[in-house]
Amino acid sequence: LGGYSVLRSVYVAGPSGLLTGPSFAADIAGGLPTALTLAAAAQEGAGAWQAALSTETLRLYTSSDPIGAELGGALKNVIAIACGATIGAGLGQSARAALITRGQAEIMRYAVKLGAQPETLAGLSGFGDLCLTCTSQKSRNYQFGLALGRGQAFDKAVTVEGRATALALLPIMERLDIDMPITKAVAGLCSGAITVSQALAALMARPLRKEL
Repeated sequence: LGGYSVLRSVYVAGPSGLLTGPSFAADIAGGLPTALTLAAAAQEGAGAWQAALSTETLRLYTSSDPIGAELGGALKNVIAIACGATIGAGLGQSARAALITRGQAEIMRYAVKLGAQPETLAGLSGFGDLCLTCTSQKSRNYQFGLALGRGQAFDKAVTVEGRATALALLPIMERLDIDMPITKAVAGLCSGAITVSQALAALMARPLRKEL
């Protein structure tokens, strides 16, 4: 049950929406140009919210797919950990690009299975958010991955959403029979069950296949 679903179960008297996408609070507060997704199942009031919240430096796009927007925002944190670990371990930019791309494929498989629209995962709240959090050291999840890759301790007081998400996804993706090897590797890293080198070996040894 995602945050939007929880909100709708509690706040049933009026419209509700989800604001998400590639952004850091400091950038928005500093007036740097940013674009976000405003997702709401009921679109009647979305246009009014869009107009009220948009500014000269903040551009909002509406979406009728809060499930996709919500899952894109949650699952990208898992891939960000993998990307941080890759760079931290010195495995290179090409490896990170591969993880972002194949991570997007995993997110797409999972989210569509749960009712998301594919185009949402290709938009700001999907691929856009994924790109930002997988490439910036402002991302807590990416920083956590960097520490894993370098074999360094990480401040336990810092929230790392992707760690909890990866561990929670394990039984769900197995029950739904969804192939998510990167997510599985990240869960293993976060639990201490495997090392970065073991995760890399497992991913590279997977059977060769057609790109999907």
